[in-house]
Amino acid sequence: MRVSIPAGLFLGLLTASAAQATEVKLGIAAPITGPNAAIGAQFKNGASQAAEDISKAGTIKGVTFSVAVGDDASDPKQGVSVANKFASDGVKMVVGDNSSGVSIPASDVYLDAGIIQVTPSSTNVKFTERGMWNTFRTCGRDDQQGAVAGTYLADHFKGKKIAFVHDKTPYGKGLADETLKALKAKGGKDVMYEGINPGEKDYSALVSKLKSANVDVVYYGGYYTEAGLILRQMRDQGLKAPMMGGDGMVDRELVSIAGPAAEGTLTTFPPDARKNPNAKEAVAAFKAKGIDPEGYTLYSYAAVQVLAKAMAETGSSYGKKLADWLHQGKPVDTVVGKISYDKKGDITQPAYIMYEWKKGADGKIDYADHELTQYGVGH
Repeated sequence: MRVSIPAGLFLGLLTASAAQATEVKLGIAAPITGPNAAIGAQFKNGASQAAEDISKAGTIKGVTFSVAVGDDASDPKQGVSVANKFASDGVKMVVGDNSSGVSIPASDVYLDAGIIQVTPSSTNVKFTERGMWNTFRTCGRDDQQGAVAGTYLADHFKGKKIAFVHDKTPYGKGLADETLKALKAKGGKDVMYEGINPGEKDYSALVSKLKSANVDVVYYGGYYTEAGLILRQMRDQGLKAPMMGGDGMVDRELVSIAGPAAEGTLTTFPPDARKNPNAKEAVAAFKAKGIDPEGYTLYSYAAVQVLAKAMAETGSSYGKKLADWLHQGKPVDTVVGKISYDKKGDITQPAYIMYEWKKGADGKIDYADHELTQYGVGH
């Protein structure tokens, strides 16, 4: 069931005085529980801190944010339930969801309800390719991320045996397919293409197949949970081939699951926003709370900044008005740098960088820039 909100329930022009601020409901849709809860925490931390900072600063005259958090648990049905609840509760704008398999069906509900949606991490091409006015991202797309990964594989593993494994989700399969497409365009090929069932604990049958094929590198489309298990089981069976994957693998939980096997893993991800000069104050605010704003934390923060800028410029909280303003492509200053949008809701300067997970001086494995200038795009 989809719940629609009559236009009259939208705030429209925000004319309240600063002394009596109007509250605008901001929804955060994220996997607070389930296999990707670590990414859900990044979303919640980032968007909540942004809402708090923007409200305190009085960025939008006479307006403060009230935040509602919905747990989609990385499940499409639950994501749609969250969307319906947000719509019935009068939420005006949403930061989320994480996985494309949740964001895409949830966006249909938000469209019916007149709610604008900005995802920090859903990269499936379909999310912004359906001609809908309400879908935006602060990240790039699978075809952009796949181009960086596919080019790297073609250059560094020329003539080598490359296996592709994915988790059958719109995100994981979409990213694996786009990477394979880019590899083939550069004259490369795969020796194996396999789908796994996420949520399982034993991937030894897959690892045996990889070993039998004598693969030199495994490209994995999916999230850190399964990637970590596969990596660990590869090393347990004596398979030393490195793994490469995308942004869904970029969380320190990968190391918690894989252990030493995580070392040498390659992942594509947008530029590390913690190093952006625009993020200095926000990073300090997070660290004061004992939070490291890794991964998508600052991209979630930026999503709220994008919405706040559109509200300030239009004097409205009406989703379509905000979207129309953003579609004009005017740049918005955010903690991840300037963001501007095309007519689809995609950022005009996508950037993906290749990172390598390395052991630091403290003995801990973490991701670091790897061949930044050659394989970064955009910015």
